[in-house]
Amino acid sequence: MADAQLSGEAFGALGDPNRRAIVEMLGDRERSVQQLADALPISRPAVSRHLRLLKDAGLVVEQAQGTQRIYSLHDAGVTAVRQYLEEVWGTAVARFRLAAENTTPDGGAS
Repeated sequence: MADAQLSGEAFGALGDPNRRAIVEMLGDRERSVQQLADALPISRPAVSRHLRLLKDAGLVVEQAQGTQRIYSLHDAGVTAVRQYLEEVWGTAVARFRLAAENTTPDGGAS
């Protein structure tokens, strides 16, 4: 059940376009707050707030390197979201396939 809770929090966190942009950038490589702020149209404090939400949702992790905090994607959080999407998408595809196989070309049920 922890994965379901994690993915729910993750989807809430991904509801903001700036947080999605941060996740996309961290998908390429780890980055500092300043590197993220330089690439986004928001302030460094705003980036820090977004990172805190992403961290609380289990999508990113931080590590100290000197005076900087370096952020990267958290594999477990990303995996939980991926598994959730695969499960939901797989169920939806199965239902669609069943409906398609039981429908005639004229739109009626067979």
